Amino acid sequence: MSDYIVRATAANNQIRAFAITSKDLVEEARKRHNTSPVITAGLGRLLSGAAMMGAMMKGDDDLLTLQIKCGGPVQGLTATADAKGNVKGYAEVSDVMLPPNPQGKLDVGGAVGLGILNVIKDMGLKEPYAGQVALQTGEIAEDLTYYFATSEQIPSAVGLGVLMNKDNTVRQAGGFIIQLLPFTDEKIIEQLEKKITEMKSVTEMLEEGMTPEMLLEEILGDFGLEITDTLPAQFSCNCSKERITKALISIGKKDLQEMIDDGEPIEVNCHFCNTNYTFSIDELKEIAK
Repeated sequence: MSDYIVRATAANNQIRAFAITSKDLVEEARKRHNTSPVITAGLGRLLSGAAMMGAMMKGDDDLLTLQIKCGGPVQGLTATADAKGNVKGYAEVSDVMLPPNPQGKLDVGGAVGLGILNVIKDMGLKEPYAGQVALQTGEIAEDLTYYFATSEQIPSAVGLGVLMNKDNTVRQAGGFIIQLLPFTDEKIIEQLEKKITEMKSVTEMLEEGMTPEMLLEEILGDFGLEITDTLPAQFSCNCSKERITKALISIGKKDLQEMIDDGEPIEVNCHFCNTNYTFSIDELKEIAK
């Protein structure tokens, strides 16, 4: 497995934890959308977070969407994940260039700016669950931490990182989510908070060759870490010509007829994976029938 997610517990089930290595899926997103380094970093963090949050869901058909709407030059980021480690996503503006932030890092917060984070969970019920919070920093990890604390009332620590090579390909990507369950001992909370403030950044740890298991061992080793399972993670889009055909049917005969009358083939683009589908006039006539 190149990219994968680890699920774990610690402190006699008082803590649950997730960690991911996501270099390949973030690089896949970069290639498909031709993103600039700062956007690769922002989208990569969101994809990594979404993949881990997807792994928290129970049902095979459950879907989770993280949607950022913001005033920064990227304008918005979206990532969708299922419970099986499949994730896809895109940026509204993929080629934003910014100088580094004061720490000399890619300025994801500057690209995102002020805005809101929507978390939508479609679990096959009548209505999907939707939570919304204001972005705190636009750096993604802190925003997800804030979301868990306010919308789900789960004290959490989220760490996400993407490191780029000089040629703008992805060098490292991954992260972790640590969550305290309602009955966690105060002493454990204090020890854990101390541990998290003292540890290195996600990208530093990944650059040292640490796996998701090692990341969790670093944070939770003193609390009796138990790895419960692992699952592969990948950038995966379920778009197809059949699905696009169904979407075209839904626009109605009048609009389809206008396309046919234009006499030109049409091209439909999938936002999530940037795949183009071309429909000839004959195909449009078939659909119109």
